[in-house]
Amino acid sequence: MEPNLQTKLYGLNKIFDELSNLFINKKLPSKILLSGPKGSGKSTLAYHFINYIFSKNEKYSYNYNEKTINKDNKSFILINNNTHPNFFLVDLLKEKKNIEISQTREMINYINKSSFNELPRIILIDNAENLNKNSLNSLLKVVEEPSDNVSFIFIHNINKQISDTLKSRCLLYKINLSFDETLDISNLLLNENLLNLVHNDFINHYFTPGDFVNLVNFAKENNIDLSQYSLKDFLLHLINEKLYIKNFFVKSYIYVLIELYFLKIFNNDNNKNKILNLYTKFIYKINNTFKYNLDDEALFLEFKLKVLNE
Repeated sequence: MEPNLQTKLYGLNKIFDELSNLFINKKLPSKILLSGPKGSGKSTLAYHFINYIFSKNEKYSYNYNEKTINKDNKSFILINNNTHPNFFLVDLLKEKKNIEISQTREMINYINKSSFNELPRIILIDNAENLNKNSLNSLLKVVEEPSDNVSFIFIHNINKQISDTLKSRCLLYKINLSFDETLDISNLLLNENLLNLVHNDFINHYFTPGDFVNLVNFAKENNIDLSQYSLKDFLLHLINEKLYIKNFFVKSYIYVLIELYFLKIFNNDNNKNKILNLYTKFIYKINNTFKYNLDDEALFLEFKLKVLNE
């Protein structure tokens, strides 16, 4: 489920409470950075906190005790229709590799306009690690001296680099879920026991709740019984059926699964130097394939032949 549509917050209550207390006491910094693995709930947390602020005096306001958003709440509806006058989203556009300067310029124009009301204006910048040099520089200029009543919330995938300059300007919250927390949240999101849905190959490697939910939903949509598919079986199925064609999620997921497969065989193989050399070679090819938009099919078939031995 998309973070902006997730009406229940799981597992991040402590950070939410800290942020809400800062807001109530008028001590909330104008720049906040939520950093953690992709799928750990950072964006969901941000949308809940934003709804908490905007909906205080609205009908069906945010349920603080239950950490839930009412679907009939005005701010929830406006944000999801991209029409909320006090909210502006900057995010990585579909099939794009960077957040471009045109997006940050549009955001700056929004900030420079007069406010429609006395509510705070919140700029949410998701996938902040994908800001390119130009968009980052234009952003830093307004972040240094933000307009009155304007706050920035940045979402950062901790597995990717982000500007140290930007990081130093923000109140940083690092989101790290334990294995048990990940399982508990995944079970709540899926309303099923994850251990019954996926093979141990997947359980034994670290995933976030978002990873597990996306994985299970994708498998169900494609009639794949993941409880019977090992990591190798699943990779072979994705490659043989060419499910990655015109599906960016599957393509990027195969990259993740390739890394996990190397980790698995490295732990179980005595010839670790050979595995490391293969791993280095394929990670280099993956990076180049993604960076230069090269042929994915050639890379996946080579992996199938040389690593999966199929």
